[in-house]
Amino acid sequence: MIGKSVIGIGLSLALTTASYAKDEPKQEKTVWPGMTKAGAVLLPNGWSLKPAGKQTKLGDFPILIAENPQSPILAILHAGYGEHEVVTVDVEGANAKVVGRVALHETFGGLAWSNDGKRLFVGGAADGAVYRFDHADGLLSNKVALTYPKPKGCLAGLAVSSDGRAIWVADAFNHSVARLDPEGKSPSTLIELDKDSYPYAFAWDEAKARLYVSLWGAAEIAVIDTKECKVIDRWKTQEHPNELKLARGGDLLYVAHANRNTVGVIDAKSGKTLELIGTARDSKDLPGCTPNSLALSSDESLLFVADANTNDLAVVNVQDPGASKPLGFVPTGWYPTCVRISRDGKRLFVANGKGITSKANPQGPNPLLPRTIHDYIGGLFQGTLATLPLPGPKDMPGYTQTVYECAPLHDASVKPPADSPIPAKPGDPSPIKYCVYIIKENRTYDQVLGDLAEGNGEPSLCLFPRKVTPNHHAIAQEFVLLDNFYVDGEVSADGHEWSMGAYATDYVERAWPLSYRGNKRVGYPSEGQFAIARPAGGYLWDKASEKGISFRSYGEFVGNGKTPEDPGASRVKTLQGHFDPYFRSFDMDYPDVKRAARFLKELAEFEQKGEMPRLVILRLPNDHTIGTTPGKPTPTACVADNDLALGQVVEGLSKSKFWSQMAVFVVEDDAQNGSDHVDAHRTVALLAGPFVKRKSVDSTMYSTTSMLRTIELCLGLEPMSRFDSAARPMWKSFASKADATPYRCRKAETDLNDKNQKTAWGAEESKRLDMEIEDRADDLVFNEIIWKSVKGSNSQMPPPVRSAFVLPRVSGLKDAESRMKDRP
Repeated sequence: MIGKSVIGIGLSLALTTASYAKDEPKQEKTVWPGMTKAGAVLLPNGWSLKPAGKQTKLGDFPILIAENPQSPILAILHAGYGEHEVVTVDVEGANAKVVGRVALHETFGGLAWSNDGKRLFVGGAADGAVYRFDHADGLLSNKVALTYPKPKGCLAGLAVSSDGRAIWVADAFNHSVARLDPEGKSPSTLIELDKDSYPYAFAWDEAKARLYVSLWGAAEIAVIDTKECKVIDRWKTQEHPNELKLARGGDLLYVAHANRNTVGVIDAKSGKTLELIGTARDSKDLPGCTPNSLALSSDESLLFVADANTNDLAVVNVQDPGASKPLGFVPTGWYPTCVRISRDGKRLFVANGKGITSKANPQGPNPLLPRTIHDYIGGLFQGTLATLPLPGPKDMPGYTQTVYECAPLHDASVKPPADSPIPAKPGDPSPIKYCVYIIKENRTYDQVLGDLAEGNGEPSLCLFPRKVTPNHHAIAQEFVLLDNFYVDGEVSADGHEWSMGAYATDYVERAWPLSYRGNKRVGYPSEGQFAIARPAGGYLWDKASEKGISFRSYGEFVGNGKTPEDPGASRVKTLQGHFDPYFRSFDMDYPDVKRAARFLKELAEFEQKGEMPRLVILRLPNDHTIGTTPGKPTPTACVADNDLALGQVVEGLSKSKFWSQMAVFVVEDDAQNGSDHVDAHRTVALLAGPFVKRKSVDSTMYSTTSMLRTIELCLGLEPMSRFDSAARPMWKSFASKADATPYRCRKAETDLNDKNQKTAWGAEESKRLDMEIEDRADDLVFNEIIWKSVKGSNSQMPPPVRSAFVLPRVSGLKDAESRMKDRP
């Protein structure tokens, strides 16, 4: 039962919001990601970072902070694509200092100290164990593995009894909770939960013998009697309940809803939700904030909520439960995953999962240097710890203003040109009736279009120039060249979610690093494989269905049949009856030109019937390549096949009867498999159609969500998330007058049948890579193979050009960098 109302942070700040929106600068000059004159870091998605507090560089994707109950030592758990570890940080002085690092085989969550501060407990993942460490002076030692009773899961929530005699552990992927003996002597007790419940975090009321467990996938809280070791109640919540916080002597329970913009306030006696506290700028904002961590001031009057995707802490006065009052925001780094208040109640600690900057990665994998993960996008962004005094009334106005200034703003004053074919809002008329949305795989701008003199490219990084990709080059030059376009995701797992839903849930963000490291229990957490991955706002086809707009998917969120002759299937309810079962999805043994032929066959049938789906989503994945696996097409042949297929599709569409009312949108799902001198997220994006400008360059800063917003406006669809609703439409790429000249496909200038030889550089390595699912292969090895295949085995990459986007208040960089260099 939901109580009074959603209390939106933005409601009390409406006047302030209006003044910021009114003063929004017009983007007349080209704006690139990086440090701005105002001292903020502009991210490639259009959001900015200007985090409060002193920043201490940590490691890959810090997710949890726990302060030692007896000393000023923080334990910080890391669970990214790179090395999993516990970092210990001394926070006694003015500057936080990293004092220790302990590597872990794998972790997903779970971090708790014993009451005396002499032990630390950490949840494991694939090995199904809780790690127990001894602690002294900030250093961890004597690791002991305590076995979880059900193997091969991923441990999440973890709580230690005050007397240190019991540990409660949640296994998110085995959907169970267990009680363990910290000494590993007594038998454990296992409580099985429903399939797809995903138990995630705990709040333990020892006095009442109650353990509250957030069920991440079930949108519920399970109440466990710790004496009887059984579930005694289930309470409904909003989607993706994660971190929990008990208050008022155990009478109140706060729960963050990561798939909404809310925190629930629950009466722990009855299970009734007293209110929902909004954490967005405005209660009308669409989902996207991703509240994922909670902290209460020592007097329990202030609640701090980490909004991961909007890079802020929402601050709420909760003195009067059921009638909370928003106080504003505190700016954080990129994707804050955890917020904690110091034992003395005077400081805030914030873990910024993706750090404080995006970066260029022109070096990419370099076989001449020790292999590291830091120029592969999955491990490029190193997290930080922010330390700042607990904000008071005088701090909040300035902090809140910074948060508003860092968010993309749009309102009625931001309008398209009067004669633009792209409407200002959904439902306004547009001459564009049909939108064809083509998704490709994993290329950066420099890799494909870096040789174009008209754009901001780096020719030395161009692996697939005009000779390999004549159609990419022709479309970019005949229509509009987009050299300032970025993907919103990092890899295919979150990239396809962003491409279709303008958002990646906390589940996808947390699960993909483990999946990409090889954890098969987690699996590939995207493209309709798991219901828990679905955003609250749905996907593009859901919005089309709501408006009665016809749509059809060719390969996107569709699984292949056993052979190309067998029909594929989709687990997505809305797609049933709206996809081509004989269009082959990701399969590197199946040429893209065959995919193009299959689509063009249906296009001819549409012409005979006189109507085609107004939204077509088409997948052309072979620019992913298959490395140098002997007997398989070379990377150059794969990309050339992809290029020819794209040219054939655009030509076929341009010669159809639907062309005069059509726009074609082409983008990569992510940019992880390559280098770029501007930013690791910069990618190939193309537009075609009668209303697309001809022979022009548009260097406006756009991202995947800009393209989605443009499609939505053409078709009259409502936005799906906070991100496409705030994205700048691609107005400058479109013209008021139509030019319906058909496109002419360029013939391949590269042998599409060129096969890798057994002697090819990386051939043996390629045979060992898993190519059945996109990105399953080790990308460090994979990128290196592609580079060597194209440039030659003796080629040298350009020297690294590091981003200069680091904020001046970062402490401990020298020590941290030296530690990073020593890593394998």
